Amino acid sequence: MSTDGELFALLETHLPRANRLREQLHAEPELSGTESMTRDLVLQHLPPSGTPVTKVAETGAVVRIGGPGPAIGMRGELDALPISEETGAPFSSTRDGVMHACGHDVHLAALVAVAWTIHESDLDFPLLAVLQPREETYPSGALDISEDGILEEEQCAAMLGAHLQPILDAGTVACVPGGVNASADEFEILVHGTSGHAAYPHLTADPVLAMAGVIVALQTIVSRSVDPMTAAVVGVSSLNAGSAANVVPATARATGTIRAMSSTTRALLRSRIEDIASNVARAHGCAADVQLTSGEPVLENDPQLVEAVSKHLHARGLTLSTTLRSLGADDFSYFSERIPSAMLFIGSESSAHLHASDFLPTAADLRVTAQALLAGYLGAVERVRAGG
Repeated sequence: MSTDGELFALLETHLPRANRLREQLHAEPELSGTESMTRDLVLQHLPPSGTPVTKVAETGAVVRIGGPGPAIGMRGELDALPISEETGAPFSSTRDGVMHACGHDVHLAALVAVAWTIHESDLDFPLLAVLQPREETYPSGALDISEDGILEEEQCAAMLGAHLQPILDAGTVACVPGGVNASADEFEILVHGTSGHAAYPHLTADPVLAMAGVIVALQTIVSRSVDPMTAAVVGVSSLNAGSAANVVPATARATGTIRAMSSTTRALLRSRIEDIASNVARAHGCAADVQLTSGEPVLENDPQLVEAVSKHLHARGLTLSTTLRSLGADDFSYFSERIPSAMLFIGSESSAHLHASDFLPTAADLRVTAQALLAGYLGAVERVRAGG
């Protein structure tokens, strides 16, 4: 059986090819739901699977590397973002207004390097490469895959993911048990009033004033309804009403986000938004309609899996963070609802942050991401074999 040192040395031999793949992926990004070429490119670079490739979620795929039996899943996201790149890199996006600004190109290339390492070693525990579309938009590609039944069919016993996170120092890996990313829902509030001439406000029911009251009152939910030791966000992000200075409009519209780190808090926030919008609007002689759109659940890292993975990360000499939690969201959480899972956050040498037009991870970031995923695989195998 190969030692850990031998496995990581083998991984090093695959990193140059993985870096070339990363540059090609970065230069040819595709938006959510259109990732067929990206999927096919990654499939071409994976080792021979010996089993048929399963196409999933329209533009995704699941590939078994190794023989039959329980397998360790590893997610790589296929999609890019509608952003115009400003990195100046020689492998910058060749597609106007589309860019890999969230590190998905790095995640995919690292997955390929790990897959080849496992393929060429004497490890006997299969890897399930999950090439997932639509991470950046709804409907979620992870939700489609998790509901497809393919993971159960392939006996996926644990799921791993890695995500670059430039708020961490380069070379640092966050491996944290429990909730690490928030649930993410959206809301739309329509306040209906009575329009009229702005010079005669007493003859109108002003939805703008009512909406202003609603927005201010929404800010009391986290400060007065949620335990102050609990993380949560209710934020209004867009506001639209009227088109003329001398006309009271008939409606006002606001949209926003709801973030929570537990299902209990999530339900509370949703309920309070509906109560506040309806009652504040009524106090102004208006009526409110609230539309809630459910997004990702809380992303929960399996504690036993995290413990096993952390041991291998430490053995590689990687700097570990055990505190990073974020109210950001990732649809990897749909996997963690069904399967023992671990999302690893990887520090980056980039001076820019995620979704910025100048976000550009380095080859060193790719190396750490691949090392973290291989350590994750080794820890997951231990956890599954231990029956945890």
